[in-house]
Amino acid sequence: MADILLTHSNHLYSDRKQVRKMQPYPPLHTLMAAALLRQSGYSVALFDATLALDPDQEFRVALEQHGPKLVAVIEDNFNFLTKMCLTRNRDLAFRMCGIASRAGIPSIVNGSDSTDRTAAYLDAGFEMVLTGEVESTILEAVRMVGRGEKARPLRGPGIADLDSIPDAAWDLVDLESYRALWKQSHGHFSLNMVSSRGCPYRCNWCAKPVFGSGYRFRSPERVAQEMLRLKREFQADHIWFADDIFALSPQWTRAFADAVERIDAAVPFKMQSRCDLMTRNTVEALRRAGCVEVWMGAESGSQKILDEMDKGTQVEQIQEARENLRRHGIRAGLFLQFGYPGERWSEIEQTIRMVRETAPDDIGVSVSYPLPGTGFYDRVARDLGEKVNWRDSGDLSMMFRGAYSTEFYRELANALHEEVRGGDPRWDRVRELEKVSTRPEVAWTCC
Repeated sequence: MADILLTHSNHLYSDRKQVRKMQPYPPLHTLMAAALLRQSGYSVALFDATLALDPDQEFRVALEQHGPKLVAVIEDNFNFLTKMCLTRNRDLAFRMCGIASRAGIPSIVNGSDSTDRTAAYLDAGFEMVLTGEVESTILEAVRMVGRGEKARPLRGPGIADLDSIPDAAWDLVDLESYRALWKQSHGHFSLNMVSSRGCPYRCNWCAKPVFGSGYRFRSPERVAQEMLRLKREFQADHIWFADDIFALSPQWTRAFADAVERIDAAVPFKMQSRCDLMTRNTVEALRRAGCVEVWMGAESGSQKILDEMDKGTQVEQIQEARENLRRHGIRAGLFLQFGYPGERWSEIEQTIRMVRETAPDDIGVSVSYPLPGTGFYDRVARDLGEKVNWRDSGDLSMMFRGAYSTEFYRELANALHEEVRGGDPRWDRVRELEKVSTRPEVAWTCC
């Protein structure tokens, strides 16, 4: 029996793109919330939806097995899939709430999508929506629901001292299932960590409903110690640092590398950052700490588009970062974003040229995705259709009046991926769709 059953709505097998990638990670933030509840004297259990074959039925079984007084749908707010506010995640969260309600068990929820759409989640039956960082509100929420209070959003302050948060409750997860899938698909086992929260940069398309625009970091020593634990206790072969921005501070990065070397904690890891942060000294420290792969938000090869995005970077910094990483044998991945207002074929060509000249090891391609709370969303809100969220991570639908059709951007993404990965890109199809899409009568194609 458990006082609280924690769960989340990221179901891998509902997302075709993620099934192809097969890089599943445990719900880290959910496990942190569980650890905090446990530290405060509550008994907790976890229903991990990630690898469930039938999440609805398996959730019913978990309710019967644990008999909780409360269900807490706490999303892994460090996972980019949660931040994308996918409708298939929302649907699963609503279904789990309904299943719990029919069993007479109240539910609370925390995540990016529920923060954006509090009313919809309350209408779906959740007793309370916790907005912002879950650690600052969940204990109060549990007490309030216990007193019969409900149907209200509850927001707390950001956590100032991240070292005060207990380590994730890893014992609640079936790590062997994750290990088996990683080993089968990639030959190694990867686990996830975070060293910081928030992002201080002001890219006008980036939504920050949970962690906000402040930047806080854990002590380098604490992060190194957790890295050592994942290495020794769980035999992790690889780590994904899921921070929005890793290595923002050169001083922190050097201290982290020193701490990792001092206790022999190094594990090969990947992380994401900005090209203007990948200076020679920072990259050297990252390599000492075990970094093998860096993903950077390049977004565009057009300075005009970067400026429109309020990105705060220069195109030439992308090439500089690539060379700094290459010098230390670190793989470089570039996130690219097409479809931003003002982008036409000439700007797209600049991005293609930048990719060819930079020669990244891999790329991730998206189209501009308007999320509430951003300047970009406000800019295109009047042009949004009925569909305002992607169904899954491979959707790539244009949801506002852009320059080209959804089909064009999907073919563009496919062709650029193929070129970078050594395949057979269909540039003729891309150019064909570019010409068709610019005709006035078909300039607007939604979903």
